[in-house]
Amino acid sequence: MFIVSSAPTRRSLLASAAAVLGLVLATSFSYAHAVPAGLQAPPGLLGIHTNMPATVPANVDKALQIGAPAPAGLSAEENRAYEQLALTFKEVDYARIMGSRPQTLYGIADSPVGLAAWLLDHNDGDGQPAAAVVSALDRTTSATGELTRDEILDNITLYWLTNTGVSASRLYWEYKGGFFNAKGVKIPVAVSVFPGEQYQAPRSWTENAYSNLIYYNRAEKGGHFAAWEQPVIFAQELRAAFRPLR
Repeated sequence: MFIVSSAPTRRSLLASAAAVLGLVLATSFSYAHAVPAGLQAPPGLLGIHTNMPATVPANVDKALQIGAPAPAGLSAEENRAYEQLALTFKEVDYARIMGSRPQTLYGIADSPVGLAAWLLDHNDGDGQPAAAVVSALDRTTSATGELTRDEILDNITLYWLTNTGVSASRLYWEYKGGFFNAKGVKIPVAVSVFPGEQYQAPRSWTENAYSNLIYYNRAEKGGHFAAWEQPVIFAQELRAAFRPLR
């Protein structure tokens, strides 16, 4: 989204506005219905698919925010998700900086090395920097779909050539909601859980967050950047997720 469009020229291009723009784009391509991958639901949206479902219950989110132990009564699956989230909350300083002082990051618009370092310092469920990205730096080819060094460099280069390293931070700065506490979503929702995501959303949390859950599946591999890391698996997930809406 960030590198294939121009930098924002005004405030309030929030996640919800970006979702509306996505729907407008789909309409401009003469699609009768749209089913974007994301969490926002503008009018006319048929359904959504997400691989980062943000399904953390309020009591769990509160405990995480203050660094408290996991609430009592969680299942083994929920406790594992809590432990993953506790680690994630310690590894998202990049998001805190983008959310508070994005323009201070102008250094990454002036140095390709600085930009590369910044883009590489994003976590997934297996490490920080993201394990899938780190392993790709030593991989020149892949017969099974994993990221390669050239694909990492291509991504960094696109940010550099379009000068969108700083403007991409604006979404974090303008968005004032939570990143892990989705609730009250009424439209059909499909969720794919990838093993290398920041946390594996338990089905119980997912059903509580999305009353109209039409699809829930745990993918065999892939992480926080699932569509990039495993495009074939991601496409298969999308097809399976939206089959009930055809």
